[in-house]
Amino acid sequence: MNSINIIIIILALINLLSFLTITLDKSRSAISGEKRISEGMMFFLAALGGSFGVYIGMFVVRHKTRKWYFLVGIPLMMIQNLTLAYFVYNII
Repeated sequence: MNSINIIIIILALINLLSFLTITLDKSRSAISGEKRISEGMMFFLAALGGSFGVYIGMFVVRHKTRKWYFLVGIPLMMIQNLTLAYFVYNII
């Protein structure tokens, strides 16, 4: 297995984790007193490469779609993730 495939698998796992994080927080938001996942953690996962998972999760489960900083910040993180992937691909 070459290094590109490993990077793709890692990014897929990070995006899956990001999607599941948004879904879990949405389910916890319906339960009063349940411990929530911080917005900072969601942005952290997006910055690690999981921005597509966060973005898809936002609209699939309709969570955080009214927060302007998610509507602007996550697409900006997507651009950042794509730019980083482009440079990593060209280095390898």
